[in-house]
Amino acid sequence: MSRRLLTVFTAAGLLLSGCASISDSLNSINPFISSGPKMAPLKPIVASVEVRQSWSFSAGKAGDYTFSPAVVGAAVFVAAADGTVNKLEDGKSVWKIKVGQPISAGVGANKRLVVVGTPKGDVLAFSAEDGKPLWQARVSSEVLAAPTVGDDGVAVKSGDNRIFLFDSNDGGQKWVYQRSTPTLSIRSAGSPVFADQYLFVGFPGGKLVALSLQNGAPVWEGAVALPKGATELDRVADIVAAPVVDGRQVCAVAFQGRVACFDMGQGGVMVWSRDLSSAVGLALDGRYLFVTDDKGAVHAFDRLSGSGLWKQDKLLNRRVSGPAVRRGLVAVADAEGIVHLLSREDGSFAARQKTDGTPIRAAVQLLGSGFLVQTIGGNVSLIEAQ
Repeated sequence: MSRRLLTVFTAAGLLLSGCASISDSLNSINPFISSGPKMAPLKPIVASVEVRQSWSFSAGKAGDYTFSPAVVGAAVFVAAADGTVNKLEDGKSVWKIKVGQPISAGVGANKRLVVVGTPKGDVLAFSAEDGKPLWQARVSSEVLAAPTVGDDGVAVKSGDNRIFLFDSNDGGQKWVYQRSTPTLSIRSAGSPVFADQYLFVGFPGGKLVALSLQNGAPVWEGAVALPKGATELDRVADIVAAPVVDGRQVCAVAFQGRVACFDMGQGGVMVWSRDLSSAVGLALDGRYLFVTDDKGAVHAFDRLSGSGLWKQDKLLNRRVSGPAVRRGLVAVADAEGIVHLLSREDGSFAARQKTDGTPIRAAVQLLGSGFLVQTIGGNVSLIEAQ
């Protein structure tokens, strides 16, 4: 069996192959590639809310990678493939730096640190105050997921699915976690998530793992997907998007798998699951869980019971992003750079807003009362609804 890299872009990353014959089957399972199924045309809607682009900023092109902004209070940190990093306030650049090499993942940040990753596996940390370089570390392969910056350190997921935790003061390595991966897997842009005393990470094979912050040992793991099928392609069942955590509940979704929620307080007991395939992510609010599936439909579930509430399927094959929810609206974006606002209660279209016309791969983010997106063309926009 020959090994080669398939340059197949999904909304979350790249699909890796260990078999030369796999490319013939990609279009049937992957709605994100350029030769995939035709996007559903957008029908006119009657807007129920007023929407506007509060500000936009040209951050630089993403190239073949997925970039997402980092929001810290009122500040927004954005990066581009050419190595440019900007700190924005009210849509205007406060400082701008060039890191001296290409960047392959979006920004991780807190009030003190700004961290980016590179195709060579370098992890570069800068001062959030003025952009001055602070430290540099190294992981085992390219960095596709934005580093996660927390009180316990900087967590980085490398392209070979190793998890590194670095000291936020000097970049010293605290620990590294590695597990075996299948021959075929999706190259993940889903970042690790800090919560309580754990670091939550999704892996190929459909496993959600809670790692100890103290030493990186796995404390528990939950099966979000169970790989099955006759071929390696059929058995791809990876958690590609970042998990979400709220209170004691942690939820994740897998490609060719399920959406599932677990109770952290009971050692990771599964509360509920539903069959659903997604590579782009999910969002929680006080009552509901929202997830975009791999055909472009947006689903709402009761977060406690998993009961299905509504499904918006008028965005078929539009390479729809992961959702964000705020003030009664669910926001998703598509391959034409359009942000769609849906009613939280029934999934109906409430408004639309165009950006620069290039795809939005990363999940929509929240900034204040608005929704923040970054296109592959480099446009960073804050969309607000009234």
